Amino acid sequence: MPLTPAKKHFQKASAKQNGDDTELAQHSTEQTNQYEIMLMMLVDHKRKLKEIQSQEMKAMYKAEVIDEYQAYIDGVIESDCGVQDDVLMNLMVWFIDIGELEKALHIGNYALKHDLKTPEQYKRDTATLLAEETAEFAMRYIDKTSITLLLHVEKITSDKDMPDEVRAKLHKAIGLKFNEVKNNENALTHFKRALELNERSGVKKLIETIEREIKNANDS
Repeated sequence: MPLTPAKKHFQKASAKQNGDDTELAQHSTEQTNQYEIMLMMLVDHKRKLKEIQSQEMKAMYKAEVIDEYQAYIDGVIESDCGVQDDVLMNLMVWFIDIGELEKALHIGNYALKHDLKTPEQYKRDTATLLAEETAEFAMRYIDKTSITLLLHVEKITSDKDMPDEVRAKLHKAIGLKFNEVKNNENALTHFKRALELNERSGVKKLIETIEREIKNANDS
């Protein structure tokens, strides 16, 4: 059931108040229960997701229910407290899954700032997960991904440790987006970086094609 404006306001205010104090004991029962309420709601939604076999239908279900968490997300991020929050981290991935990359990155910025950990089932740290999931979405739906967003993900994860193969995926995705808009020079830069990081990144033919196009353009 969609949340009423009043309920959304309560969620946002409660989440912000939860973040204003680091000691759980300092909160009122009503305030401290807000995270637990969101966590229980997430558990219920994840249980229903397990009953859905189609990945497309899973994404549709996530898109259908995720707005129920938005007020809570806003409150947590506005509090800027940096307390570990598994609800928030799950929703970051959900936003990527449904193509809401800007909302995912809004959480991602906050998570990296405060070194929040990903829930155990994701088996990757936050920077690695953000880079890999964003890159994989972009490579599937390049026309739905902005170059500004991809470059921002690259910027905020550039100093983080992650497998070379993952960083190569991100550079490949950036290269594909530049290639889509016919920016050969920048596309070539990112494809070459992807190849340096991972010889099996699948960019060799793309590099050859672009270099040939650049050479033909210079010869004409």
